[in-house]
Amino acid sequence: MLDVRQIEAAINMIAAEKKLPKEKLVEIIEAAIATAYKRDYGNRDEKVNVHLDLEAGSIDISVEKTVVKVVENPALEISLEELGEDADGFEEGDVIELDVTDEVMGEDMSEAFGRIASQAARQVIIQKIGDSEKEKIYDLFSGREGIVVSMKVELVEGGKVILDYNGNQVVLPRSEQVARDNYVPGQRYYVYVAEVSHPENGVPKVVLSRKRSDMVPAIFAEFVPEIGEGLVNIDRVVRQPGVKTKMLVSSNYEEIDPVGTLIGQKGMRVKSVMEELSGEKIDIIPNAEDAREVIARSLAPAKVVKVELVEEDSAICYIDTEERAKAVGKWGLNVNLASALTGFRISIEELEGTKEEEVAEVSE
Repeated sequence: MLDVRQIEAAINMIAAEKKLPKEKLVEIIEAAIATAYKRDYGNRDEKVNVHLDLEAGSIDISVEKTVVKVVENPALEISLEELGEDADGFEEGDVIELDVTDEVMGEDMSEAFGRIASQAARQVIIQKIGDSEKEKIYDLFSGREGIVVSMKVELVEGGKVILDYNGNQVVLPRSEQVARDNYVPGQRYYVYVAEVSHPENGVPKVVLSRKRSDMVPAIFAEFVPEIGEGLVNIDRVVRQPGVKTKMLVSSNYEEIDPVGTLIGQKGMRVKSVMEELSGEKIDIIPNAEDAREVIARSLAPAKVVKVELVEEDSAICYIDTEERAKAVGKWGLNVNLASALTGFRISIEELEGTKEEEVAEVSE
């Protein structure tokens, strides 16, 4: 049979381990018992109420039915005639609760129902605890989408990284991890809150990431107060996670150098961000009205001699031969990131014997 004291002990243990309210767990178990009753003793259309009283050590089960003259749906309706002597004081349309506790908790049925209810409870508890934890994590991050949060690695298991956030376990999925990161228990990392959503009739969803491009400006905002003050803008970011990021930056104020502001004195600001990204390289490029200027600078660290716009979205960059490796980058990464940053398909052509007047065509 159902042992309320055993149920109470299980609730206490789960509540402590999963940091869930006991009241929520009681609701979950009540729902599981109701499901078990409808499936094995009643009807799936029935409205079953279960009250689990831990203090009294009791369980009460009742079925709601509407009093009618002629019963059309026995699962939901009952006639005055069926009520017999108990019909006094009731009339058509009244909703009553019929106590069925003794039917399933009596000596003949209690063991079988207890086993059935326990199985149902385990299944529902597993599902509901998962849903409750997702609700709890959603509440923790609601309104925080688009920022980074410092978290400590608690456990690394099967490619899954479990992080500790204010005593709560949150998961950094493998798909949002960066291979260059060395996830070691006790190590702290900035994690980007990439998505926080709660469909009307669905399960809440929180996606944490170390991989998204938007994580980079979010980390810069932690080290560069001028971003939050609106003095410096990060206009566009492209990234190969763990390898390289390119950012296009600007300022609405002529007296402010956006690149120098993000780099910081002696490079301390950009170095701090690079350390948070496990050594990922960062190119910070000033935005400009002249697309040729932006394209030339986007190929940093290579020096571009001249840029020719051949179509609306295509450009040829002329460079000295010795600059080609830097312009292209390993596996073409540098030129591909530059293309993604500027929106231009970039072709690279080599020049020999470059003249000084040609160099002047592109601002340094």
